[in-house]
Amino acid sequence: MDQKRLIVGISGASGMIYADRLLKAAKKAGCETHVVISRAARMTIAYELGEEFSFEGADKTYGINDVGAPIASGSFETLGMVVVPCSVKSMSEIATGVTSTLLTRAADVCLKERRRLSLMVRETPFHLGHLRTMTQLAEMGAIIAPPLPAFYAEPQGIEDLVDQSVGRVLDTFGVRVPGVKRWGEDLEKGRR
Repeated sequence: MDQKRLIVGISGASGMIYADRLLKAAKKAGCETHVVISRAARMTIAYELGEEFSFEGADKTYGINDVGAPIASGSFETLGMVVVPCSVKSMSEIATGVTSTLLTRAADVCLKERRRLSLMVRETPFHLGHLRTMTQLAEMGAIIAPPLPAFYAEPQGIEDLVDQSVGRVLDTFGVRVPGVKRWGEDLEKGRR
């Protein structure tokens, strides 16, 4: 594959800023993005980012019911898929393999093709069923990557917190973005 391609699923959990910043970072890194947005995500986008908001970083966007889209097939080469933010509903559907939308079908394809699948799960607290579902997905090869703050990176605001989490998730695909602070490399040695 000459061009780096990444599928980005956006589900209905809170945290649309993560999707926006991830798409912008991927574009800066020269990664082509193929985006699918759930119906619940469209509602959350309106609440969190505004009615008229659109993701500038998306190269190609597919309808949630477009199961004939290229990303629904294993023959469409990609680095894999990130679901950002990932709702518990989407996570659970992916874990069962009973997919009802293009978002969960594309995630299932990544698992069956042994491609990277990173889920930025946005829920708290987790009950035992959530944790068991995450364990099941991890056993299937998915990466569970809740967007947790890295305070060692000395964030100066919300965007710094978001960008650090986004950068670390893009790392799982070998997509490097500037600004990600790395322990032992970018930070002063010997500080407490």
